[in-house]
Amino acid sequence: MTHARMSVAELETFLNREFPQAFSHGDIAIESADGRTSLLRQRYSDRMLRPGGTVSGPTLMALADFAMYVVLLSAIGPVALAVTTNLNINFLRKGQPGQDVVAVARLLKLGKRLAVGEVSLLSGTSPDPIAHVTSTYSIPMT
Repeated sequence: MTHARMSVAELETFLNREFPQAFSHGDIAIESADGRTSLLRQRYSDRMLRPGGTVSGPTLMALADFAMYVVLLSAIGPVALAVTTNLNINFLRKGQPGQDVVAVARLLKLGKRLAVGEVSLLSGTSPDPIAHVTSTYSIPMT
């Protein structure tokens, strides 16, 4: 059973129009979004790496934030001005070079003005998360 107010195709159209600086490069794919969860994949690129050959923190934070935005939009519809008010990340292990990064986002609470969720970031096909993120979004009054 889906709770989505926007399909993946609608999300992609909206993000290409409203947030092209984050989405139009083609390196992030929305694999699913159902109003409660989302699954995104960032294709590997050498630009993701920091010195020492691990996936950089800014890459992981940006993907997690974007995954939360996608799951929130899938739940509430096209509200462009929903914004991050808090993001906490725990880096758990090294992200492997040459591997895509997968973001599994889940809404924990969706209220009228705030949404809280979590994101697990995975490297390649490993089931062990490389980072765990909690995030809060502010939803503007409509």
